[in-house]
Amino acid sequence: MWQYLSTSSSLVCNRISAWVLLLTLLCSVINNEPRARADAVDRLRPEKLQALHEAIESLKAQRHEVSLNSGFEDVRTVIHAHSGFSHDSRATIDEILVGAKEAGVRVIMFSEHPSNKYNYFVDGHRGTKQGVLLIPGAETGGFLAYPRTDIQSRKTDSPQAFADLVRSTGGLVFLSHLEERMDWEIANLTGTEIYNTHADVKNETRFMKSLYSPLTMISLANSIKQYPQEVFGALGDYPADYLQRYDQLCQKARLTGVAANDSHHNQVFRIKVVAGGAVQLEDALGEVIAKLDPEKFLPIKLLSAGKKPGDVIFELDLDPYGRSFRHVSTHLLLTEVNEQAVWNALSTGRAYVAFDWLADPTGFVYQAELGKQTWQVGSEVPLQTGLQLHAQSPYAGPFRLIRDGKEVGCAQGTEFSYAVHAPGVYRLEVWLTLAGEERPWILSNPIYVRAK
Repeated sequence: MWQYLSTSSSLVCNRISAWVLLLTLLCSVINNEPRARADAVDRLRPEKLQALHEAIESLKAQRHEVSLNSGFEDVRTVIHAHSGFSHDSRATIDEILVGAKEAGVRVIMFSEHPSNKYNYFVDGHRGTKQGVLLIPGAETGGFLAYPRTDIQSRKTDSPQAFADLVRSTGGLVFLSHLEERMDWEIANLTGTEIYNTHADVKNETRFMKSLYSPLTMISLANSIKQYPQEVFGALGDYPADYLQRYDQLCQKARLTGVAANDSHHNQVFRIKVVAGGAVQLEDALGEVIAKLDPEKFLPIKLLSAGKKPGDVIFELDLDPYGRSFRHVSTHLLLTEVNEQAVWNALSTGRAYVAFDWLADPTGFVYQAELGKQTWQVGSEVPLQTGLQLHAQSPYAGPFRLIRDGKEVGCAQGTEFSYAVHAPGVYRLEVWLTLAGEERPWILSNPIYVRAK
């Protein structure tokens, strides 16, 4: 969620955000910007967070069992996660596993930033640890890459050549950060991100401006204590640009859509007492952003009174792994939880994306049916008389069927059916209405209906 502050190219943003946090303690100016729509600034109002939290808790009692059976196990998977191997994270694998268990994640596909200090394929996190399957990979050159052999030292001269290299090893390759490469036409892809947390945050320009309001930051610090997941989710929006591009690309080739958590746990800000009675502001990577003399700033003097060097007098933790993992994930339909089964599901599109923090979607089924024959999500299906698309969800909400980028069917409830009369790429969305706002919940991969 907060990765926009932490890339190596955004040191200035990192410093600005830290100074904003400092201003929270030192100032009392209030920016009363008018609210034009329900964006992050509006959603972060304490009464809105409380209402949403209560709506989510109330919804849990409405869960029902889905009668459709896909024949596969629904496994919550995180794709695009960083650890201490990456330059912009300090996380240990033990910390990450704690977050995975908190969020019910059973597979993590890492996407480390490559470096000559380590080899992401050879040294990366791999195997099953504490019940969580770990798969090494890299975020590089505009892709999430999961090769089956070591390719880190092999050079390519174009994005297409790199994608071909990964695929030549039997690996998976996904287009990443679409907002930076909407015009890319890459053949031989496994798929593409259809949601990216970092990209979602970057669009909240009004929220970024509102950070200069101390009232906003004070409220944020207090709200995180009460409603941590709701605060994290407040910046979440429907990824219209990603999905529009995905719909275009899927008309040319089968592509598996995945969620990009882009998790780092690097947005932690601390004010710490140091030798000589001074205090300093540090970020999660240990960088000292500012040093302050408490005698010149009364709020700092009050906070540091009686503290000794090394004591932390204020901390704001925005993106722990459990919170980031719980926000969104890619649900894979697996025969068993191992690397080959993951490969099979991602290669065939047997997956859907869900914003799990709103409600547990486990058990959601979307399939094509003709008599007793069924085809699961991701399948190619021949157009035939009597062909139906059928879906069930454990919670009621609006279903929206998208064919080749245009909505062609909708229904309210826990079940959806649609008679297919034309070929096309059919993907399904399920939304939830919570605290007066409709929010995207499930984004399925398509079923590809082909003309005979």
